[in-house]
Amino acid sequence: MMAGMLLPVALLGLATGIVTGPRWPRVWLALMLAGSAAALVAAGSVLAGAPDWDWHSDFPLAGELLHLRLDGVSAFFLALLAVVAGTGSAYAHEYWSDQEQPASAPRGRMWWSGLVLSLALVLVLSNGLHFLIAWELFALSAFFLITLDRRRADVRAAGWLYLAASHAGTLALFAFFSTLAARTGSWELGPALRDNAALAPLFWLALAGFGIKAGLFPLHIWLPSAHASAPSHVSAMLSGVALKVGVYGIVRFSGWLPVPPAAGWVLVGVGVASALLGIAFAFAQNDFKRLLAYCSVENIGIILTGLGFALVAAGQGGAAWGRLALVGGLLHVWNHGLFKSLLFFGAGSVLHATGTREMSRLGGLWRAMPWTAGLFALGAVAISGLPPLNGFVSEWLVYLGLFDTATSRGPAAWAAVPATILLATSGALALATFVKAGALIFLGAPRSEAAKHVHECGPWMRGPMWVLAAACVVIALAPGAVWPAVARAAGAWRPGWGGLELPAPLFTLGVVNATLAGLFIVAAAWLWRRALGNGLRRALTWDCGYAAPTARMQYTGGSFAGIAAGWFFWILRPERKLRRPRGLMPAEARRVERIPETVLEQVIGPAGDGVLRASTLVRRLQHGRLQFYILYLLGGLVALGVLVLMGGTS
Repeated sequence: MMAGMLLPVALLGLATGIVTGPRWPRVWLALMLAGSAAALVAAGSVLAGAPDWDWHSDFPLAGELLHLRLDGVSAFFLALLAVVAGTGSAYAHEYWSDQEQPASAPRGRMWWSGLVLSLALVLVLSNGLHFLIAWELFALSAFFLITLDRRRADVRAAGWLYLAASHAGTLALFAFFSTLAARTGSWELGPALRDNAALAPLFWLALAGFGIKAGLFPLHIWLPSAHASAPSHVSAMLSGVALKVGVYGIVRFSGWLPVPPAAGWVLVGVGVASALLGIAFAFAQNDFKRLLAYCSVENIGIILTGLGFALVAAGQGGAAWGRLALVGGLLHVWNHGLFKSLLFFGAGSVLHATGTREMSRLGGLWRAMPWTAGLFALGAVAISGLPPLNGFVSEWLVYLGLFDTATSRGPAAWAAVPATILLATSGALALATFVKAGALIFLGAPRSEAAKHVHECGPWMRGPMWVLAAACVVIALAPGAVWPAVARAAGAWRPGWGGLELPAPLFTLGVVNATLAGLFIVAAAWLWRRALGNGLRRALTWDCGYAAPTARMQYTGGSFAGIAAGWFFWILRPERKLRRPRGLMPAEARRVERIPETVLEQVIGPAGDGVLRASTLVRRLQHGRLQFYILYLLGGLVALGVLVLMGGTS
């Protein structure tokens, strides 16, 4: 009942935000916060055990009756949307304000409202035609948000690449939903479709369409440039929620439809590859927002690895290890949405203060930006999967499922061992990636004038970061509190899977995390007090004997990532330009390294150029001369006759 009352209120508040956004910033912010709060309470009531909400309208929309459904799966993703949308709206109030961005801020509020509303509709619509409409509105709203700063050529290019990739995915989804409607005689969606075995091959269309949006490797080509070019609160929404809506589509339709026997194995393979290669690309980046974007590819891989093993287990009678892998993957949806949004907000604070995304131009920011540095460090620990934070909890559940799989019998046991090793490797690289990012951005000496004159962000930007950090800490210290919500989502995905009891080690894990957090706080306070008592002195930590050291005498991003980049040279394909020192007293030496977007620039780009060249050659045949058209026709008839004669003689 509560969901039935609050969800329409939430949708109405978000829809009203589209109108108020361009004119009344404070009214818009109040509506967005109220709508997000209503959506969170509605989703929370379903996850806490309230009955599913199912509503049919009496009036048609585009020829179909409107059908809204809020069950455990949609409520699980809607809760994440509500948190990120609310904190992102507050963050944008300062980060992309009318004072600093008078031309684009009003437009940005309007499209932000449209994005949040369309995402909410995608999660609750239960009609294929209406789903496609909301999906297209979501894609268009995100395009206009990515290109808010459309004066820059790289931003426009990123927007068009995103739009092209989105429409490729939409084309696959149109084929999926239209074929589904043709075979069932209705656009209606729901669990009743699960019993129709003939629908199983349609899963591959759904995987292609939703996989592009989720950023699976190698379908991720739009993701790095879009996340880097968009305003940071938009990047947080894209990474924290929009990618998860792609995951939602895979979760939803792998639960509502029958799936081919190979579906689970394909998801495991794609998930592990996305995790390992995504973090390899992240480690090699110098642009910190691109680094965060590639980390999203890694975490989506972790999520889909858990879902893949769950599908394998479902095909084998619903083994318990599959349920653990599923709940670990689902919990990682929440965790990644929280700490990745926190990291993008922290990156936005740095960008807002310095005007650059290049880590090689930063350094030493922690002195002037202690809150941003501390909150970014918390998010970095969480995304690295380290205790005592929430990333460790969800990844531990996935690993627990993989360990149980490895001790079972059958093909799944053989697959679990390499999957565990590769995921552990990606986790180690994630830790190295954020050690590099944190050191280059916040530690050491400033590498540019912009890094020397920075300032801490204001309360409207710090507040949302504190909310997300608190959510990360709560899930880490009390993982049992969120277990009923994850179990409800698992039960809605597959009947009978929601009854999994709370693993006994999960409660112990919360206690261990709380103990570790307490010890860390006590140790940090003791060290700080001791440093102050002894007289804290600031000096260069290492100058190699130079009388006049400079900021250039520091580790660079390339030196941090050099060894790992060598391991993945075959996929990273770095482009290097080297100018060696010359003469007895050389004036300068230079070494520049660029990591290309390998799939886009070396696979899809050349293939597209080939198609354009072929189409240009074909266009030359259309010259408007009638006699040549008659000659083409005669040539075709002769060729057809030859084929007929050859077929007759054989």
